[in-house]
Order: sequence, then C-alpha cells, then structure tokens
Amino acid sequence: MRRVIVTGATGTIGMALISKCIQSKTEVVALVNPGSSRLDRIPNDPLVRIIKCGLDDLAEATAKSIGINEIEHGSGISADVFLHLAWGGTFGDARNNRELQDRNVSYALDAVRLAKRLGCRVFVGAGSQAEYGRVSGVLTPDTPCNPENEYGRAKLRASDETRKLCGELGIRHIWTRILSIYGPYDGEGTMVMSVIRKLLAGEKPSLTAGEQLWDYLYCEDAANALLLLAEKGKDGNIYPVGSGNARPLREYIEIIRDEINPKLPLGFGEVPYSDKQVMHLCADISALHADTGFEPEVEFREGIRRTIKYCN
Repeated sequence: MRRVIVTGATGTIGMALISKCIQSKTEVVALVNPGSSRLDRIPNDPLVRIIKCGLDDLAEATAKSIGINEIEHGSGISADVFLHLAWGGTFGDARNNRELQDRNVSYALDAVRLAKRLGCRVFVGAGSQAEYGRVSGVLTPDTPCNPENEYGRAKLRASDETRKLCGELGIRHIWTRILSIYGPYDGEGTMVMSVIRKLLAGEKPSLTAGEQLWDYLYCEDAANALLLLAEKGKDGNIYPVGSGNARPLREYIEIIRDEINPKLPLGFGEVPYSDKQVMHLCADISALHADTGFEPEVEFREGIRRTIKYCN
C-alpha cells in the first residue's frame, strides 16, 4: 500500500493505524472533522496529511479538493485503500437516535463513492459487535444479527449497503465487526478508561459483579488487523475483530487495579446489570487469521501498562 485514506483518525484505532502506517512508510491522508478539538493528537510527520473534511463533506470531496495529486508517481490513482472508521453517536443516548444513525449510513455510502473517485482498490468499513445483539456463543461471520439499538441496526445497514455499492463500483469490500478495543486515546466513557481514571485519582470505582465474559483487543492489534484485511481480506467478507479469547470482566479490572495500586478497593456488585446487559462477547478470529495471518501481539497486562502511561 502506497497511500491510505482514513476517516475517524483521531480515535484510538485511527491513531494506532496512523502509527502503523508511519512505521511501514505508508502515506496517510486523514480526513478529519473541521471542528475537532483532537487534531493535535495526529503526529506531525511527512507521511501524514491532515485534511479538514467532515462526514457531511464526503459527498462533495474530490482528489483536488482534498489536495491529492492523482498522477503522483505516475500511478494514475490518488490512493489505494479507504478505511472508514468515523461514525457519529457511538455513546450514550445517541446510540438510539435514529435520525443521527441513519445519517451515518448515508455518510458511509458517501465514503464509498469518494473511494471510487480517489481510485481506491479496497474499502474497509468499521462495523460493530452491536450488529449481532446479545449472543451467548462466539461471534462468527455467520452469526445471525439481531441488533437491539439504532446504532447496531445502522451499522448492519451500512455493512449491507456499502457492500452492494462497492460491488457496483468495482471496489473490494471488507467489513469488520469490532469488539472491545482499548488503549491510548480511547473514549473517557469506556470501562477501561473510566476505571483507570478513578483508580489514578485514588477513588473506588463502582462496578457490576464483573461476571461478563468479554474479549478485549489492544488498539495497535486492531489497527494491524484492519491493515492486513485491506491488503489480504477477501472481497465481500465480514470479519469479527477481537483477541479471540474471553475472560471475566472482573479479571480485566483486577489487572488494571494491580498495575496502578494493588491495595486500592474495587466496588464489585455496586452497580446492577442493565436490562440488556451483554454477558458474552468473544470473536471467532479464525477467518481473520486464515486470510491474513493475523495474531494478537499485545497481552492485556502490557496493553494496560501502556494505557496507564498514556493517562498519567
């Protein structure tokens, strides 16, 4: 890959993806929200180009408007890969805002059309485990989807509709269903970040009983999975992205506490489970491994050490 286009570049996966691209000498064009307060996160590197182009600007964007020379290096194309990570309303009540989530589907289709205008060979979309709904078993590419909120339903529609459009436009389509990612630049409302912040402040976090079996993947591993899929993923396929292993949430939280201060208390059982609590999240990554060779490299304890260092 010579050049990749990335939306959602300032999130935890986007930032890790940019770092991976710099390491591999791949140019990155980051399409960012013009009003974003997080632009200073993006590294100042000759291989990284920041273009102010929000989701509602994608429909009108062209190679010229975002400053890419179509004939650079004599390739006749502007970019190789389009990685669409951006999505509005991923937390809280916004997940059930149908109007907002419907707009996200339209933006995903705008991203595919822009990928075509830029000459991209492959479109990689960031889906979610929310497309599945609550499932007791391991999540496979063929697990039936019964999303329970507008966010999950919109991600599922985006998967189907971008796949169809890519087929019409002659672009290889890869859809990922991403489970629980953690690491630097993660949202403050996530379990991992909220527990880290509380413990660093010397406070006791109030928690559920922690019996949920969840699958956590470090952001650098997630970025590596996406880049491998861009290169080697099979057209039209869906790939769950996780570590492939689930363990009780309580164990993850105890590791976080022990890495900060083993003497700090944890408020297990102080928060009741919600009515729609997801009790089991684990990705079947056998297809991801078979098609790309992907293997997680960062063990949870090491990933937490890096995340705590970022938070300090």
